Amino acid sequence: MRFAPFCGYINIDTLEFRIIHKCGTNRARLGEIKTPHGSFETPVFMPVGTKGSVKAVTPEELKDAGVNIILANTYHLYLRPGHKIIERLGGLHQFMNWSGPILTDSGGFQVYSLARLRTISDAGVTFQSHLDGSTHFLGPEEAMGVQKALGADIVMAFDECVSYPADYDYVLNSVKLTNLWARRCLDSMENEDQALFGIVQGGMYTDLREMSARALVDMDFDGYALGGLSVGEDRETRSRVIEETRDFLPDDKPVYLMGVGTPGDIVDAVMAGVDMFDCVMPTRNARNGTLFTSRGKLTIKNARYTDDERPIDENCRCYTCAHFSRAYLRHLFMAKEFLAYRLNTIHNLYYYSRLMEEMRQAIREDRLSGYCHGFYENQKSGVAL
Repeated sequence: MRFAPFCGYINIDTLEFRIIHKCGTNRARLGEIKTPHGSFETPVFMPVGTKGSVKAVTPEELKDAGVNIILANTYHLYLRPGHKIIERLGGLHQFMNWSGPILTDSGGFQVYSLARLRTISDAGVTFQSHLDGSTHFLGPEEAMGVQKALGADIVMAFDECVSYPADYDYVLNSVKLTNLWARRCLDSMENEDQALFGIVQGGMYTDLREMSARALVDMDFDGYALGGLSVGEDRETRSRVIEETRDFLPDDKPVYLMGVGTPGDIVDAVMAGVDMFDCVMPTRNARNGTLFTSRGKLTIKNARYTDDERPIDENCRCYTCAHFSRAYLRHLFMAKEFLAYRLNTIHNLYYYSRLMEEMRQAIREDRLSGYCHGFYENQKSGVAL
């Protein structure tokens, strides 16, 4: 099936989304999003700065790695240091010295992870802080208020993320609740400089995903996110849900896949027409000593790298690969030196940024299918040489 090309800016209230080029053999597209804090091309990966910091690296190092937009989290910043403090200090951009675009998650996924410490009602969620056990309430209006104070460029509607597997009736009620909250988020938006994305839920049920998506599209959000994935489902199921749900979303708005982040998952989703991604995988894996390369993953603690003079990836041009050997990085990691986490993170973030850049260029040149085939072939072994 061939998809007609689309070009031209689309006014989306507080941001502009322009589709530069579309593939002829799949749904992948090259786009550009303009925000009050700058522009970036899509498909794009957003490193996770949950608490206002992408762990182990500075904003300058993020930029050097090719990062153009980052994600921060409403729940965590609400609890510590508090959104009102951040607002008084000039907003999140100034607080963390990041001049580029920021997207904030509404906190719905974190509330999901507090299953034993929460009570859900139509009004919102009452939960206990994971820090000190204190009781708090977060609903759609509160989530929007916190995100307004933080001052992110793109904010997310408050939603309920369900576990996997989940009973059909429970997921049905969850979709109804998420859509109710989505409308209240829209009604309570006050900051005209922020774009609001709705989050499609529905578990692994096709009809419930459709119900959620169609209701959100009728509300006319600035963009749409696919939530409730990477919660324990297998890759085949995840791919099916992404492709099916994408069919229910408009082509003239950005589509964001939340929390799904292996390189293979991202490549699959780009071909399905997804524009934005985030995941803790590159940074968390870096701190655990797992490094991404063009030939698969490399576990730096393995004894085989004790006297290996090569860089992590001979095809990589990041600061780490340009200056340090596998042997040195293994030494740092085994000695639990803080520098190990920093250098590993710089490399993994550069790898993810380069992966997205290469896919954008492949889309631009109508060779994405060939690029993806080569990517899968290179990654088959799962272990770097």
